[in-house]
Amino acid sequence: MVRASSPGGDDASYTHPPVFESLLRKETSSVEQRATPENTRIHENESEQRMVQLLAHNQTLPVTLSSLQIHGAKNTRKSFLDPFFQPLVEDSRNVSYTLSDLLNEVGGAVSKLQKFDIFHPDIRVHLSQPAHLDPSTSPTDMDVSLRVREKSRFMLKTGTDLGNTEGSAYGTMLVRNIFGGAEFLSMNASAGTRTRSAYSAEFSTPINSDPNLRLSVDGLASSTHKPWASHEELLKGGGLRLNWAKENGDRFQVGYSSTWRQLTGLATTASPTVRGDAGDSAKSALTYLFQRDRRDNPMLPQSGYMVKTTTELAGWGFLGGDVGFSKSELEIAGAVPIPVPGFKGPSGISIGCGLRTGLLYPVPLSFGLSGASPSRLNDRFTLGGPTDVRGFSLGGLGPRDGTDALGGDVFAAGSVNMLLPLPRVGPDSPFRIQLFANGGRLVAMKNKTKSNKTALGQNMTASSVLNSMLSATKEVGTNLPSVSAGVGVVYAHPVARFELNFSLPLVTRQGEESRKGLQVGVGINFL
Repeated sequence: MVRASSPGGDDASYTHPPVFESLLRKETSSVEQRATPENTRIHENESEQRMVQLLAHNQTLPVTLSSLQIHGAKNTRKSFLDPFFQPLVEDSRNVSYTLSDLLNEVGGAVSKLQKFDIFHPDIRVHLSQPAHLDPSTSPTDMDVSLRVREKSRFMLKTGTDLGNTEGSAYGTMLVRNIFGGAEFLSMNASAGTRTRSAYSAEFSTPINSDPNLRLSVDGLASSTHKPWASHEELLKGGGLRLNWAKENGDRFQVGYSSTWRQLTGLATTASPTVRGDAGDSAKSALTYLFQRDRRDNPMLPQSGYMVKTTTELAGWGFLGGDVGFSKSELEIAGAVPIPVPGFKGPSGISIGCGLRTGLLYPVPLSFGLSGASPSRLNDRFTLGGPTDVRGFSLGGLGPRDGTDALGGDVFAAGSVNMLLPLPRVGPDSPFRIQLFANGGRLVAMKNKTKSNKTALGQNMTASSVLNSMLSATKEVGTNLPSVSAGVGVVYAHPVARFELNFSLPLVTRQGEESRKGLQVGVGINFL
């Protein structure tokens, strides 16, 4: 039997099995004699230690799970909780449990429950024996009672952000456990110097009470000023995504999105290429993401590795829309600790490296093999800035038309850095001194840069697309990349990573924009 009850339910009347009786009598009389908070805390610690010892000596005690009750889940549906605990009650009649097995099974179910983020982590488990007067019970029957505390259903957060040459104010509202099944509704609004306005909402729900399988529906509307390309981009759209994860931490996502885009607000100095891509476009795309992260700390990795791939297919065949392309990215990062002779434990010194590469391939809007359109400005890759290739301006790498960065179809970027603890602070501090060197190349397909007619939308044959892509890919790997090096300070906050770096460009290709001096970077994912 699995039963969920409100906080009013009290398990104080439960009769405990004989193996615990003498211990509990001693604890009860001891509590009555101790009144101060300090004595109570000491008593609780001693009681916990005695209970651990008692359980250790009775691990092989045969038990049968008779019932399981959950107290405190007043806003959570019983039908949502049953898949976690009902199988334990049903199986216990046919499986020979020991006390150790029972605790492991219940502990595993509790761990899954905590992944939903609707309860506080201090879920308490109580063991008791059914009343001796009940003729349906057996000497091995055991009742389990869980006491949970639900997290607040509403959360409102406001604040300001400063970084990546942008200042912004934001507000976030989160509604948790809406229908009692770990559903979440997140709504965000922000306004800033570069992102003029951004509004988004996402509703997500687990499938079959599985914490590793969630379905989400989202919508967005934003207006972003892009000074490196003399325009403003308006976005409106929505999407549907399925997220799942394996027990080893690997993450997967498949999704569909439909977005209306508009390039508007052109500056008076906007280049002909930017003016040619101005106006409306509609993107309908399927996406796939895979991520494996084995780093000890994603914000400040000292050891481990990470692999992430993303793939997007837009406009081809049944997808619709008026842009068609296949866009793929690969990111690899890793770090190794550096031991210091005579220093016990982690030294806090590590060497890390990262590699990112991507390719955008135009595809036809039908199932045929001809008529592929060149990529648009708002679909291409951009490279350069404080979160990827430091020492260069945002969008500072790659092809340009006058002062405008046009983006590219193929890119590769890499970095290597050394992290050192600050003097007299120690390796446990979230602060580090960083020494780094990074570089990258961003290349566009030759068709678009040599022929303005093609850039304005003239379709390309399949052979010309392939030849142009092979040429661009070869150029990335054979010519010298733009390179910079520097030193800085890193602060790893649980929410984001902050960097203040002094960068010195060492190699700058013709037309690209380097940036010597201080740069501030704020983000989650750094090269």
